[in-house]
Amino acid sequence: MSTTGATDPLAALGSLPGVPESVESVRKAVDRVYGHRIMRRRSNEITSEAALRGARGSAALSGADWALEEVRRRTDFSSDDEARTVGAALRLTAEAGQLLSIWRQSPLRVLARLHLVAAAASDPRVGRPRQDGEPVEEPLVELALPGATEVSGRLEGLSRLIVADGPAPALVTAAVVHGELLALRPFGSHNGLVARAAQRIVLVGSGLDPKAICSAEVGHAELGRAAYVAALDGYVSGTPQGMAAWIAHCGRAVELGVRESTAVCEALQRGAA
Repeated sequence: MSTTGATDPLAALGSLPGVPESVESVRKAVDRVYGHRIMRRRSNEITSEAALRGARGSAALSGADWALEEVRRRTDFSSDDEARTVGAALRLTAEAGQLLSIWRQSPLRVLARLHLVAAAASDPRVGRPRQDGEPVEEPLVELALPGATEVSGRLEGLSRLIVADGPAPALVTAAVVHGELLALRPFGSHNGLVARAAQRIVLVGSGLDPKAICSAEVGHAELGRAAYVAALDGYVSGTPQGMAAWIAHCGRAVELGVRESTAVCEALQRGAA
């Protein structure tokens, strides 16, 4: 993502062909679920369930595709790599809601914190951008790895755009944050989990999804790893068509997250009837 040229490149992305339609479709879907009658009485339950399902979806994209009931039942997340991935996703989902005010002032500080929470290890590389020559473990993304200098420059550019808080739609900002972190893979591990947690922070902090009930992670997992990677390729290409396709993909993921929470609302309503 270029951060030079246009005064607000994120706002410019919002006018790409097909993007305004995606933004409007997402807004309408979110408004519908927030208007559900069960949300007036049991929104905390919807939020908790969306967090669990979102964590499960994010972990699935990072190679730990567990059944929801297994995630719900488990108490030990240290037994193997898949369990540790699920545990990291759960911790990140819980942590994301605590970082909203810091994100608006210091996004890079939040990203460092997210990586610390995900990695949960006493390694000097944890919580800081990688240096040249340091390996990156990211099972899903196999794109060419940018060098440390490029990573640093692009992270600074992304931070400036977030702090500036321009008029770009929340969906566009969330998609760019998500895509940029996946493209850069700034940390030695857990970049996908961190990128999806950052997307959650943007959607909640923007006011689009203030109660965190529209888990895009659920939708990304439902759309599948192959579609996720293909859409990311479009983002990395930097072409208008590729960028628009990535934003639309992220929008569809949010809508599927809305559908999931709507189904939860309906189930709770039936139980209360």
